[in-house]
Amino acid sequence: MTIASALRARLFVEGEILEVERVTPRMRRITIAGEGLAGLRWTPGQHVRLLVDDPFATKTWTKGALRTYSVWRHDPSWEALDLIGYDHGGDAPGATWLRNAHPGRQVAFTRPEGRFVVRQGAPYHLFAGEETASVAFGAMLRDLPAGAAVFGVVEAATPDDHLDLSRELVRVCRNGAPAASSETLVEAVRELDLPDEPGVAYLAGEARTIQALRAHLVGERGWQRRDVRTKPFWTPGKRGLD
Repeated sequence: MTIASALRARLFVEGEILEVERVTPRMRRITIAGEGLAGLRWTPGQHVRLLVDDPFATKTWTKGALRTYSVWRHDPSWEALDLIGYDHGGDAPGATWLRNAHPGRQVAFTRPEGRFVVRQGAPYHLFAGEETASVAFGAMLRDLPAGAAVFGVVEAATPDDHLDLSRELVRVCRNGAPAASSETLVEAVRELDLPDEPGVAYLAGEARTIQALRAHLVGERGWQRRDVRTKPFWTPGKRGLD
């Protein structure tokens, strides 16, 4: 075993794509399975960092070859997990990998990580983000008790671009406006009729929009920053988030 292959085995999980399904016009569900997934631990909301080039090429062992994907579902009983990726278009590494994903392709990814998970026992839960956020939201919403109070907004390019979720959140569309620094999403959250006391917020998606949403909650609604959990998945022009 070479040094590179030994390092790969220690740092990454390897599997094979079993199925690719288009779930919205721009989103694809990728089912990955294999013996390497045995014993994998995952908390809903956590993500993996996937190698978006040839997993056996030396050149891919760089930060620039990794892209973040939320886990939609994990089934430990048959050593498989589902990722859902959003195709922003263009030739960015993540979008190119998503378009080229096909059954039989070998993949390598880090073990699930991250603290973007639900805080059990919160007075209520507030979710806000666009298409890329809805993947994590779907898993987190399924993890909540049936009686948990939930509010939120999900933005998408068009009505067809919304991912089906287990709880009803407000749906808004950009109608041609850019997703970066989205005024549409911020205004929709501003219009939510929330309880007087803060709950716990989960903000995910484009980085600059997340900043604006957090500024609204902290500056306009008086929330504490510790009650606002954030996960930036992408932003234009920043390597690793393209």
